[in-house]
Amino acid sequence: MKKQKKTVPEFRSEQDEREFWATHDSSEYIDWEKAGTAIFPDLKPTMKTISLRLPEQMLNRIKVLANERDVPYQSLLKMFLKERIDREYEPKRNRPRSSRKANA
Repeated sequence: MKKQKKTVPEFRSEQDEREFWATHDSSEYIDWEKAGTAIFPDLKPTMKTISLRLPEQMLNRIKVLANERDVPYQSLLKMFLKERIDREYEPKRNRPRSSRKANA
């Protein structure tokens, strides 16, 4: 027979809740076997502003490409970066073979 779970207390603030969960085991309060996956469709990823120095000619070419696609150039840069990062994290078996130097 399963042990009865404790009741989660009411918190006055997020800080009180953080302090509580930092010192208590959630498995005493929540049956994680019954838990489902939460979906938060309206959450946006946290954005961090960075400074990036690019050669002027490269930036101009990116702006032309972005204009041809009718997207802001910063969005195009993010798309390019995401594509490359995803490619770098692909399992090695899915990556195209790099050209190998012929042994002399």
